[in-house]
Amino acid sequence: MRTHPRGLLTLAGTELNERISFYGMRAILVLFLGAAIADGGMGLGTGTATAIVGLYLALSYFTTLPGGWIADRVLGERRTVLVGGIIIMLGHISLAIQISDLFVWGGLMLVCLGTGFLKPNVTSMVGRLYVDDTDARRDAGYSLYYMAINIGSAIGLFAVGYIGEKVSWHIGFGVAALGMALGLISYVLGQKSLGDAGKVPGQPLSAAERNKMITWVAIGIVVVVAAATASVATGTFSIDRVTYVLTALAVIVPILYFINMFVFKRDQIVGEERTKLTAFLWLFIASAVFWMIFDQAAGPLTLFAKHDVDLNLLGFQVPAGWTQAANPVMVILFSGVFALVWTKLGNRVSTAAKFSFALVVAGLSFVLMSAASAATDGGTVKVSLFWLLGVYLLMTIAELCLSPVGLSMTSKLAPKAFAGQMMGMFFLSISAGDAVGAQVSRLEPVLGGTYYLVLGLLAVVCGIALSLFVGKLRVLMGEHKTDAGAPEHQPSA
Repeated sequence: MRTHPRGLLTLAGTELNERISFYGMRAILVLFLGAAIADGGMGLGTGTATAIVGLYLALSYFTTLPGGWIADRVLGERRTVLVGGIIIMLGHISLAIQISDLFVWGGLMLVCLGTGFLKPNVTSMVGRLYVDDTDARRDAGYSLYYMAINIGSAIGLFAVGYIGEKVSWHIGFGVAALGMALGLISYVLGQKSLGDAGKVPGQPLSAAERNKMITWVAIGIVVVVAAATASVATGTFSIDRVTYVLTALAVIVPILYFINMFVFKRDQIVGEERTKLTAFLWLFIASAVFWMIFDQAAGPLTLFAKHDVDLNLLGFQVPAGWTQAANPVMVILFSGVFALVWTKLGNRVSTAAKFSFALVVAGLSFVLMSAASAATDGGTVKVSLFWLLGVYLLMTIAELCLSPVGLSMTSKLAPKAFAGQMMGMFFLSISAGDAVGAQVSRLEPVLGGTYYLVLGLLAVVCGIALSLFVGKLRVLMGEHKTDAGAPEHQPSA
């Protein structure tokens, strides 16, 4: 029985605490944005609030691409994670003190930027702990890592969700800052267990490339500041317009990045790396569709819980943000089971098959959600909490088939020259899905249950379509070369 590397505990502990901060924010953000100014909120409309939350999630994953690039070319994964954690903590502190609205928007941007630095690189280092790409422990290790993430998510949702909604929004944001601080301490104290993983950049910049990077960053800052100034000066600035621009950016950038890798960087992607990258492209699209569905929980589903669900439980009024905790709690309960299943099945069930199943089940969760919405009889009846629990159960099953498997899949398919950036690309699929979902969520107040039904059926159709190409994708990924029988190793989960 082979155990997992000790470094897995360090990286899982770091992410556990980071998720306390991130999911704590997720529990209360849409409620804070929609709350009246007199109640300490931002007083935004429902459509705008859900769009901002969706875009906040999208940008948190969008910034993983530059975060991966910085790790690959400048700092190395290990130092990039540390810098990212510090930036996240500063963002939560900015939200906690909120001297003006600028501190809210600035704090959100800092959290997004810091998450992009930390998330792809700490995840990529998990894969580096397993030297052999065919090691069957890898999928199991990522499942256990994912369980630790969800322990942090549950703690954040319960602690920050209650304090933010019942006591003070800003004290809630302060608790999120504390969660990130604990994550930094855990990370620094566990450095020795990581060995050489992520110590140095994979492709460090030359002096000329470094100067070029500084020039382009400076130009980018000038352009953004000039555009923002002109928008304010001409009276065309609005939060909604900003969300439209950033949504377009989150969708266009991955398209351009794939074009760059397939066309302009093809000399750096050799042999089987190119066919594996083709497979990654299709799974990228499937992942984007899944996350467009899944991350509606932070916006429309939380507002549905607040307004349309009977949250009275034995005389205690459950905070609406707590309903999101059903997902990480279920992940905690089921992760060990899925880790054992993936280990026992080994390579007999392909990654594409898991993705296909995940899309179908995620779609069915929204079909159930449309029935829950219909049961409110136009908002005149509060429905049982069990409706949402059923929705989250289906979402959780789908998530455990796609997300930890997707993380492991990315580390296997990544071209050597783009290892850190490819992990960022997987998170960019989440960004693209969240960005589209952010704008689509504006339709929920208008369409009601039909909104969930349309999105659910879309995911089901995409899942069925993907299932038709499972064999082809298996070949592109090189999974057909592995014996269809038992995996090479049968380690402990």
